[in-house]
Amino acid sequence: MFKKIFDLLVVTDVEAGSYYPTVAGNIALFVVIALLFLAMFVFSGSGKKKVNAKQLAFSAVAVALSVVTSMFAVFSLPFGGSITLFRMFFICLIGYFYGTRAGILTGIACGFLDLILKPYVVHPVQLLIDYPLAFGCLGLSGVFAKSKLGLIKGYILGVAGRYICHVLSGVIFFAMYAGGKNPMIYSLGYNATYIVPEAVVTLILLMLPPVIAAINMVKRQVTE
Repeated sequence: MFKKIFDLLVVTDVEAGSYYPTVAGNIALFVVIALLFLAMFVFSGSGKKKVNAKQLAFSAVAVALSVVTSMFAVFSLPFGGSITLFRMFFICLIGYFYGTRAGILTGIACGFLDLILKPYVVHPVQLLIDYPLAFGCLGLSGVFAKSKLGLIKGYILGVAGRYICHVLSGVIFFAMYAGGKNPMIYSLGYNATYIVPEAVVTLILLMLPPVIAAINMVKRQVTE
């Protein structure tokens, strides 16, 4: 029974040793994304801070911007990962605006959408680590939403969470590509190659007073 469902949703590329979602699989992923936004509506927020249409709209826009910017990569690595134009920032922004739960759910939705558009899967657990879990970690930016320099600290935490997920995945599932090197060292270096440069450029922009002032002004408008 499970194998029939798996074959319906996933195509196995034996030569490449990877898996790709079928049309039915992509439809199922879109349903999962829709359910995540529904979960955001139902479970995120409490009391007077219920999720509203504005929050859902901004979360959807953040996912769209993250996906669009990922399509214009500055640099891409052969086994996954690329330097993009601030794609991580858009998800972190939702956590900063609306809190950790909303940020994590938005990040998970973005991860599943990334799976649809650019799948690179060698194992079901690797899929979970590299897509919904890694991108969901970007929503941890909401942890510092109310503190001074909250967006900067939150962005660093969210990106660090994503980085740890990819490093863990690399050690467990891609050690064969280390070429005799220590898998941990290899994974740390490989994933830093694309995550660190994008993070550094983003943080430089976020440290500019006009940028922070503009973001905080938008935050006041979208959370009222």
